[in-house]
Amino acid sequence: MRPLRIGIIGFGKIAADQHVPAIAGHPRLELAATVSRQGKGVEGVPCFTSHQEMLEADLGLEAVAITTPPGVRYAIARDCIEAGLHCSLEKPPTVTLSEIEDLACLTEGRQVTLQTTWHSQHNPAVAAAAQALAGKRIASMQVTWHEDVRKWHPGQDWIFEAGGFGVFDPGINAFSILMKIFPGALFVCEAELRFPENRQAPIAAEIACTSPVADGDLRCSLNFLHSGGEAWNIDISTADGIRLSLREGGSKLEIDGAPQSAEGEGEYPSLYREFVDLIDARRSLVDVRPLSLVADAFLLGRRATVEAFDW
Repeated sequence: MRPLRIGIIGFGKIAADQHVPAIAGHPRLELAATVSRQGKGVEGVPCFTSHQEMLEADLGLEAVAITTPPGVRYAIARDCIEAGLHCSLEKPPTVTLSEIEDLACLTEGRQVTLQTTWHSQHNPAVAAAAQALAGKRIASMQVTWHEDVRKWHPGQDWIFEAGGFGVFDPGINAFSILMKIFPGALFVCEAELRFPENRQAPIAAEIACTSPVADGDLRCSLNFLHSGGEAWNIDISTADGIRLSLREGGSKLEIDGAPQSAEGEGEYPSLYREFVDLIDARRSLVDVRPLSLVADAFLLGRRATVEAFDW
C-alpha cells in the first residue's frame, strides 16, 4: 500500500522532537513538506514559508499536521480541509469552541478526516489509570501542573496574548488526562486566574471542580513560574480507599504507592497510528472536552492581577 504523503505546518521544536520521528516510524506515512515562517524544516524535504505556498505546490499531499500556535490554527485548517486534506491538530485544536465546531462540520461535508490530538491521553499509564478508576466514587483529587515558562516557551510572547491560553497551554494536558480517566462528568465550579499586570493571559490558576461521582475536594493548581523541575502530577483517592497517582505528565502510574507497569509505543507514535486508522475508516475524532474545561475556567474565574512578567 502506498504511503500517505503528509505535511507539517508550523515547524518548530515540538514538530522536530515529536512529529518528525513519529511520522518516520510509521510505515504508512511519508513526510512530504514542512511550513515555517523562518524556513526551517527537514533536510531533503520541501520547505515553505506559508501554508498557501505549500497548497499551491504540486506535491500530492493527502494530509497535514498543524502544529502552529493556536491563534492561527483555525484559518490554516479551514484552507487545508477545503483543499481536500486530512487534518491533525495539535492541542489545543483551536482558540474557541465555535471554531472547532465549524471545522468538524466542514470536514463532514468534504469527507476528510479531522483529528484533535490530546497527546497526553496516549500515555500507556493513562489507559491503566482509567481502568483502575472505572466505576469508582472519588473521595478527592489534586492536580498539580507546575512548570517554568522560561524553559518550555522561551521568549514566546504569543502564549501570553489574548487567545494564547497562558498557563492553560500546558494545563490543558492535565484536563485531557482527566477526561480519559475520571469515572464520570467533571465540571469547573470556581477558579482564580492570575494575570500579570502586563499580560493578557494567566500565569497561574487555582481551580475547583465538582462531579456527580465525587464526594470531596477536586482541585487543580496550574503555575508557570515553577523552578526546580516540572511537577505534572494527578493524585486521586477513591471512596473505597484506593490511592492513585499519575506522575511526569501521565507517563508513570502508582496505585497505593506501588509503581504499575505500563508499556506502549509512546504518545506521538500512538497519535499517528490513530490518525492513519481514522483516515482508512473515513472517520474523524473531535474531542472538545478538555477545551471546554478551559473555557469554563475563563467564564467562571475571578481575575487577580499579579506582578508583571518579563523574560
